Amino acid sequence: MANEEWWRGAVIYQVYPRSFIDTSGDGVGDLAGITQNLDYVASLGVDGFWVSPFFPSPMKDFGYDVADYCNVDPLFGTLDDFDALVARAHDLGLKVIIDQVYSHTSDRHAWFEESRQSRENPRADWYVWADAQPDGSPPNNWQSIMGIPAWTWDARRQQYYLHNYLAEQPDLNLHNAEVQDALLDVARFWLERGVDGFRLDAIHCGMHDPQLRDNPPALGEARGETRPYYMQTQQYNMCHDDLPTVLERLREVLDTYDDILTVAEVGSPDPLPLMKDYTQGSRRLHTAYGFDFLSAATLDKALVKDTLSGWPGESGEGWPSWAFSNHDAPRVASRWCQDLEHGRRVRLIALLQVALRGNMFLYQGEELGLTQALIPFEKLQDPEGINNWPHGLGRDGARTPMPWQSAAAFAGFSRQEPWLPIAEDHLALAVDAQERDPDSILNLFRELIGLRRRHPALRCGDLDFLEAPENVLAFTRTYEGETLHCVFNLGGSAASWNPGDVVFHASAGLGDKQRVSGLPSWSGYIGALADD
Repeated sequence: MANEEWWRGAVIYQVYPRSFIDTSGDGVGDLAGITQNLDYVASLGVDGFWVSPFFPSPMKDFGYDVADYCNVDPLFGTLDDFDALVARAHDLGLKVIIDQVYSHTSDRHAWFEESRQSRENPRADWYVWADAQPDGSPPNNWQSIMGIPAWTWDARRQQYYLHNYLAEQPDLNLHNAEVQDALLDVARFWLERGVDGFRLDAIHCGMHDPQLRDNPPALGEARGETRPYYMQTQQYNMCHDDLPTVLERLREVLDTYDDILTVAEVGSPDPLPLMKDYTQGSRRLHTAYGFDFLSAATLDKALVKDTLSGWPGESGEGWPSWAFSNHDAPRVASRWCQDLEHGRRVRLIALLQVALRGNMFLYQGEELGLTQALIPFEKLQDPEGINNWPHGLGRDGARTPMPWQSAAAFAGFSRQEPWLPIAEDHLALAVDAQERDPDSILNLFRELIGLRRRHPALRCGDLDFLEAPENVLAFTRTYEGETLHCVFNLGGSAASWNPGDVVFHASAGLGDKQRVSGLPSWSGYIGALADD
């Protein structure tokens, strides 16, 4: 490829370490387990993998409440285990991406423990503190996404502190240059250990409005009633206009190292403007993803066209990334595949993923077609799920352990009962069962990822939509003289449209056909015109 940026169009596999594989026998996955199974990750054909937090933490939010940015929680192993993981990954040609949580810490972090002691200490302004209103109520009306107020009273300082998530996750004050400096030192620590990039968690929450203005109420379709957070427009508690200056400081550090990737998670209700702002030009982040697909209850033509059309490839524009599943969203095999055509849909969705312009993030188990597990209330671990029961089932159903062996105890994940139960229907989808089946979803993903690697048009080419009938999504991917046609019937009835005599490179729902002769429901193909 003429394009030498390894990350542009890359396929990144997300590892959720608690649920990947347990080698210590405590029912929780660990770094040694990831290292042990990196051959499997490499066999998928991916460019690298992203590891969710493994840092010391009270685990109130399962690692996203960081108590020490520069170490490994004993639950997952040691720094030596992390170094071994990086070394093995690089031996296999895999890039290593790790989470960086810059918007908040744990309330057990040494920075916060010092900050809360008084209003005059050296770190007094490292977090977001504010006085009570005259009646003792919080400084404003901001709400946490966790279904609780965004302010908690602290008796030591006689002030409230801000938290966009749990009360145990106080927000850092990124307006403070000393806080920025400290986080840049954290980045350097991991870059020196050989990581190839960072995924910036909830970075849009990193800066608040210093005037602490009330959020306005959400109106119309934007208003949700399941929790107070969705009854407001998140205008002032996050997404401050000065945040890109912090990203530019981070990029300056990253550019002193070779081939580093930064990807921002942008969970804002209106992510596109922020994603483009955070990745604009060459001085900010490389790429970003939002929840366009992750939060969509159904897959249809309009969703894909509206989402992809926001990234036309204009000069100075950043590069998008897309995830259909992750540790925070219900698995796509349940959200978009609810009917009897489940298997056909899973295969077509896999075909669509590799065809989209942008980086592809593949969540562990997605390559197996795992469905969302149903976790009874008494076994829930996720604080969001517990706080919002029964209106939201939480995130546990997407975080259950990987099934490695269909007939083994606990599906080969651990020698003892795992931290979350393994879904019964996941056993038939275990890795060993799918390895034996050449037509399995696992082997389809390997085939499709290989196709993407072989064709620069899929990896980094332009995307242009074609006019097609209702429910038929069609576009071309073009790069340096190669044009591929990508056609998907996303409807429940057959369609006869096609762009010409196409020779398939890959298909779903079409059997062994090599030419277009009609599109059954939930079928599609990637191919080239026969005369090209």
